[in-house]
Amino acid sequence: MAEHVKPLVYVIGTGGSIACIGDSSTDFINYNYADKHYMIEEMLARLPEVNEFATVRTEQFLNVYGGEVSPAHWVVLARRVNAIFREDPEAAGVAITHGTACLEETAYFLNLTVKSRKPVVVTGAMRPMTALSNDATLNLLDCVRVAANPAAVERGALIVLNNQIQAAREGTKSSTSRLDAFKSADLGFLGYADSDGEVVFYRSPTKTHTHQTEFDVNTIEALPRVDIALVYSGADGSIIPGLLQLGCKGLIVAGLGSGSAPRAFHDALSKAVEKGVAVVMASQTGSGRVMARRNLTERGYIVADNLQPKKARILLMLALTRTHHTREIQQIFRKY
Repeated sequence: MAEHVKPLVYVIGTGGSIACIGDSSTDFINYNYADKHYMIEEMLARLPEVNEFATVRTEQFLNVYGGEVSPAHWVVLARRVNAIFREDPEAAGVAITHGTACLEETAYFLNLTVKSRKPVVVTGAMRPMTALSNDATLNLLDCVRVAANPAAVERGALIVLNNQIQAAREGTKSSTSRLDAFKSADLGFLGYADSDGEVVFYRSPTKTHTHQTEFDVNTIEALPRVDIALVYSGADGSIIPGLLQLGCKGLIVAGLGSGSAPRAFHDALSKAVEKGVAVVMASQTGSGRVMARRNLTERGYIVADNLQPKKARILLMLALTRTHHTREIQQIFRKY
């Protein structure tokens, strides 16, 4: 009888809390201070159970605090993931460890730029491996399990923490320290990487992703600068001219409610539009859609639909590598 061949999964480390080494087993909050990290091969050495269901190959891409992962890193990481799938047809999937602070941003960028049907799965942890009751070990195990599972094919980039599988477009960090920090707002998660060892999906993302997209990281030298402007009571938009002076090519507005702002803020945004800056109105509420209301479209704004501001920023960055026409960018936001 032929020996069963385990799926091949590339595991890429970028750092974050999941890789940190605390001073003690009760170091739940100060572990970043010493700036000590496990390498990805050391993390997997602490988790031999992975070898029961996958053959792993490790790569250390970065080893930094999650907030230090930049858009320039996203481009290089996406190129590397694409190279893995292009050069190694035996690869079943790619698993990536990441700090939770910006995990959702890296995952969504990969969702828009990886050119493969195979799974790319991103995980992190709210507690380091060295802490009592840590989530790092199980999250890493589940991440590799999902990346190795054929049921994850064609579902775009995924986020896996706390036994839950979330779409990269929808999953977002919603707690500072709880283990169930990642949520998917209105639409819910996609499935489970569950305690019985099963990977179970109940739905799939329908928005365009991965190999279906028009974005090509091989042609991008640098992503255009896009900033996020937060609206609040009394906000007068005085920050907007300063952002434009810094070279901002696009603005995401984290608007109030369904995308509103004080009149003075709107006036500052209108001047930005006149200067050719793409302005996208999103919402800071964390749930629901920003719709194409007349008072937004007449000012020349693009609406973000239900994309959270940080993810709308990523989509606008990529959109601006393709076009600067407002109508075409709006179509991109409808599509993705």
